[in-house]
Amino acid sequence: MVQLTINQQPCTAEEGSTILEAASAHHILIPTLCYRKELGPVGSCRICSVEVDGAKSLMAACVTPVADGMVVHTNTPRVRRARKVLYELILSDHPTDCLHCGRSNNCELQQLGEVLQVKTSRFEGARSKAEVDRSNPSIVRDASKCILCRRCVVMCGEVQGIGVVQPQRRGFLTGIGPGGDGLLGTEACTYCGQCTTVCPTDALHERESADPVWQALADPSKVTVVQTAPAVRAALGEAFGLPPGTLVTGQMVSALRALGFDYVFDTDFAADLTVLEEGTELLARIAALFMERGALSSAERDALPLPDPLPLPVFPMITSCSPGWIKYIEHYYPEYLSHLSTCKSPHMMLGALAKSWFADKQGILPSDMHVTSVMPCTAKKYEITRPEMQNDGEWNVDEVLTTRELGKMLLESGICFESLTESRFDDPLGLSTGAADLFGASGGVMEAALRTVYEIITGRELPFSGLHSNPVAGLAKIKKAAIRIERPKAEWSFLDGVELRVAVTNGLAGAAELMEEVVRGESPYHFIEVMGCPGGCITGGGQPRSADPDVRRLRMEAIYREDEGKPIRKSHENPSLKALYDVYLGAPGGHISHTLLHTSYTARKRY
Repeated sequence: MVQLTINQQPCTAEEGSTILEAASAHHILIPTLCYRKELGPVGSCRICSVEVDGAKSLMAACVTPVADGMVVHTNTPRVRRARKVLYELILSDHPTDCLHCGRSNNCELQQLGEVLQVKTSRFEGARSKAEVDRSNPSIVRDASKCILCRRCVVMCGEVQGIGVVQPQRRGFLTGIGPGGDGLLGTEACTYCGQCTTVCPTDALHERESADPVWQALADPSKVTVVQTAPAVRAALGEAFGLPPGTLVTGQMVSALRALGFDYVFDTDFAADLTVLEEGTELLARIAALFMERGALSSAERDALPLPDPLPLPVFPMITSCSPGWIKYIEHYYPEYLSHLSTCKSPHMMLGALAKSWFADKQGILPSDMHVTSVMPCTAKKYEITRPEMQNDGEWNVDEVLTTRELGKMLLESGICFESLTESRFDDPLGLSTGAADLFGASGGVMEAALRTVYEIITGRELPFSGLHSNPVAGLAKIKKAAIRIERPKAEWSFLDGVELRVAVTNGLAGAAELMEEVVRGESPYHFIEVMGCPGGCITGGGQPRSADPDVRRLRMEAIYREDEGKPIRKSHENPSLKALYDVYLGAPGGHISHTLLHTSYTARKRY
């Protein structure tokens, strides 16, 4: 520890920490703009400038380490004057049409002006950049609103490990974007949207889908269906001032009905469906491996409830729920696409079912049905445009709204969200188990799948099934577990003593680490869960923005509370799902399932 003085107040701080961290620990506010705790210091805006005795110039508090005996002043006339000048210089190259901006009243640049008490800008002149990049279905890049804070550069390059956006050119002409003045739509961007969560202005935001949804709701010829992902119910309340981690499932359903949707379904139903399809695929690959080794005879294989023919025994099998992750592996590891599960993501499955089985059941033409998905993810906007995401010429899902967009639509509609009474999802595509809720948190897909797979093999419950004892739960970048199979059912006796090895990662940097093991032939795992966003869907690119590092934990805990509060917590026990297989799908991995619920992938170039 070192001793220093900040504003005549004696302070202690850990050696190696910054002035900003020391001040924050002692409840001394230093305004910042480019700084975000989870990104680390950037030091580009200098708004956090402070005076340090003995220093010739002002020092940026976010990058200046503390020293023993240091004397710091954060609020001198010189400091306040410098901050105001810096802020005015930023404004001189920034649009002032705040009333027309998507971040109005939720803009960090606006909020900083209030903190610094800057009312006008004295500087006028040429503007350095004006282009708007709308080249992809997920993210819009408006260079005119970029303040060169470089948060997106750190998020994309250091946190996600991709580096699609970088500073380009120099001096007054500096801009942030793909190299060679390229467009996001032509780069190896995964559309994860994490850049939109840290952008302080509206320079990066999701492509807006509210207008086509409003049009569908107003069209009497359309039957409107909406579905919501598990992570949405743990974050939507934040748009209305509720504390992070508040579950608003019932109110959300009532709000969607109040907007005018004809049917309100739950993506969780399709998450249960994914568990059965993906779990069956994993078991089929394992059986194929044992047949290849001669440890499983054809007669023994015929006794197993598995599709015919068996898939190739490619391991590790990797989940396919995250479209950002899918686009990442297509660009960066295209020769390993066979490791992916062939399952569509849950909301695409539900869209396919809504426009086939449900539409036929209700006597609705698929062309007359409009399906909207409310997702925590910007990459889902891209996913619905993939050519393989359609059946019989009909797109599985028509529009994707992010959680942020739904919040804005509810505000626009005049619905008083906090006063809504709870209601339930519509049957039959609205009933789900607790396992499905887990899809919203990192490790949840893995636990949900293992709950079913382990019980199919052994007839017993998985040894762990809760937040506090689950080795694949939590926010660590990579989590690992091994489950030993003992005393299996007779038909699975060839698995007795086998140790099923699994891994879970959230964020593309972790995915790269696990994929490099695959490339080297050193991966010890049978099954890997990958979520493209750090923390998983709870902090997806379309979730409400927050600089509070505790928000991830609070949302994750809400997801586990939702699971623990369900009467049924294993996907294979979902009665509506069992009925669907009985009357329509037949069996997991069967012909109809493969036609509607499974997909293929495309090898892409990195550049």
